[in-house]
Amino acid sequence: MSMTRVLVLNGPNLGRLGVREPEIYGHATLADLEKAAGKWGSELDLAVEVRQTDDEATLLTWLHEAVDTRAHVVLNPAAFTHYSYGMRDAAAQVTGSGLTLVEVHLSNPATRESFRHLSVVAGVATGSIAGFGFESYRLALEAVASRTR
Repeated sequence: MSMTRVLVLNGPNLGRLGVREPEIYGHATLADLEKAAGKWGSELDLAVEVRQTDDEATLLTWLHEAVDTRAHVVLNPAAFTHYSYGMRDAAAQVTGSGLTLVEVHLSNPATRESFRHLSVVAGVATGSIAGFGFESYRLALEAVASRTR
């Protein structure tokens, strides 16, 4: 049996992990996340691929790819969380096709500035995990694994 494929997709500024506001986002880098997610995926029999882009169109294309290739998604839309209806519509295509999409955030947006309190993605996601740093991704991968067994 082949491993369940999961795209771990990260939006704008997440390529700056480790140097951007480490008091909020921590000191670990995107490379550290890639290594950790790969390890967690292996432990859960998931084939995990981590990607990051600052470009909204690229992120939408990757969500379309998930639908077309039947890959589940762990999505950190970053700033796009709060206003990108294109992101919401692409995420809805993932869950609408029977795939799992878990929205993740390193910090807890509900405890931050008021503009961060709204997620336009949450309403179409399978579920959301926020506030646990890199552990948010591990928890999201565990959720995908439990839903696909």
